Amino acid sequence: MIRITNIKLPLDHNEKDLTNAILFRLRITADKLVSFTVFRRGYDARKKNEIYLIYTLDVDTRINAALLKKFEDNQQIKAAPDMNYNFVAQAPAELTERPVVVGFGPCGLLAGLVLAQMGYKPIILERGKEVRERTKDTFGFWRKKELNTESNVQFGEGGAGTFSDGKLYTQVKDPKQHSRKVLTEFVAAGAPEEIMFVSKPHIGTFRLVSMVEKMRAEIIALGGEIRFSARVDDVDIEDGQITGLTLADGEKIKSRHVALAVGHSARDTFEMLYAKNVYIEAKPFSIGFRIEHKQSMIDEALFGKNAGNEILGAADYKLVHHCKNGRSVYSFCMCPGGTVVAATSEENRVVTNGMSQYSRSERNANSAVVVGIDPSDYPGHPLAGIELQRQLESKAYLMGGSNYDAPAQTVGDFLKGNSSDTLGNVEPSFKPGIKLTDLTDALPAFAIDALREAIPAFNKKIRGFAINDALLTGVETRTSSPINIKRGEDCQSINTKGLYPAGEGAGYAGGIMSAAIDGIKIAEAMALSINDQA
Repeated sequence: MIRITNIKLPLDHNEKDLTNAILFRLRITADKLVSFTVFRRGYDARKKNEIYLIYTLDVDTRINAALLKKFEDNQQIKAAPDMNYNFVAQAPAELTERPVVVGFGPCGLLAGLVLAQMGYKPIILERGKEVRERTKDTFGFWRKKELNTESNVQFGEGGAGTFSDGKLYTQVKDPKQHSRKVLTEFVAAGAPEEIMFVSKPHIGTFRLVSMVEKMRAEIIALGGEIRFSARVDDVDIEDGQITGLTLADGEKIKSRHVALAVGHSARDTFEMLYAKNVYIEAKPFSIGFRIEHKQSMIDEALFGKNAGNEILGAADYKLVHHCKNGRSVYSFCMCPGGTVVAATSEENRVVTNGMSQYSRSERNANSAVVVGIDPSDYPGHPLAGIELQRQLESKAYLMGGSNYDAPAQTVGDFLKGNSSDTLGNVEPSFKPGIKLTDLTDALPAFAIDALREAIPAFNKKIRGFAINDALLTGVETRTSSPINIKRGEDCQSINTKGLYPAGEGAGYAGGIMSAAIDGIKIAEAMALSINDQA
């Protein structure tokens, strides 16, 4: 197959236009073309009233070899790489020890699935509930303010990504095309086939629920075991080698191969590991607020007369500003046509996040606007970042009225330093509810100063971004893990053999796709190690 990149066509093109573009690019006649498939489709909206679709195509012709020779110096016409996933190992006939995966979010899910497909019959431990029960608990908190600290946005089958926009794109390096394996498994589990080729694939919460259930069923059918409400409270380490785990109910599980895929909010687990002398470092993360605008305004600002086009869908954005005080402010986890959601996992704390359904049809756009911080802002203890998060979340709880409502402020008032007492035309989507206030004290002064500089700067890129009626809701503190559980090239902890730190919680991912990719990488490393010891 031949891969052609950067085929550019107007929004209103048809199939014939696409075929003609291939013939023109390859300089061949129609009888030489056998077939083609779309590998990637994105868009160029730099000129909002003149938007183009950009294609990457895999093409089969009757003269592939000759064309590749002819265009060998053309960077946009190359041989298509092999996109098939090849397992690195198969379980030995006599499997004496089953690997354990702790956590069943995107990282643990893919680690468990790939291990099961290779025959290793993993045991997967998830502290939360299965996905439908977890969904009931989460919606119950949003509606009734009844928090279950073991079953919420952060904990339970599917991980934090279940209650998000379901974005499936990432900027991590992926030389082995593991992302293709992830997308293929998601489609097999019921995701829309378009995720295989659109440049910014997403799924949405409700579709993720049924997909996770189907992938769980496959793991079980292949001999894997999945236990819910199975929190790991201790690890057994002998001479620098992990030998087993102790669950909250006292049960002990023996294993010398344990993947740790607990997510960025498993604070008690991080504290336990640190107490057991597993090597942990503090790492940078970000803090800020959620910002809401009317989605129609964002669409018009970015797509102009093309706003509402079915192919383009709801407009999204990605923004960054480097401030005079040396801080960087950027948009994060942008949710077109979505809602701001309560994402705490601890009592008497308020945390915000964003969520969209597949349709992205809600009235508001929201994203985090966050300020980068690093360990110099919370010096000392490797877990000091966790303490900072807790302090900010506890303050937000008090500012919101000590009832899980979130503190909020209109952008106009925030920029002027005035407390808000009335809303503009942007209706808040946050559940349980909001309390209008002054957010000045919700974050450190350097973060507030940076945000007050960045929001008007973003307005130069998206007209209306700094509109008075836009709404800020606080606080966003769990953008990523505040720690890094260091691992070596073999993916094992640098001082605890057999422990495989993985995904967001360990500091090796930042979203559904990157976490899933890391899960595959961990599964491969575990399989090779098990076989070496067999």
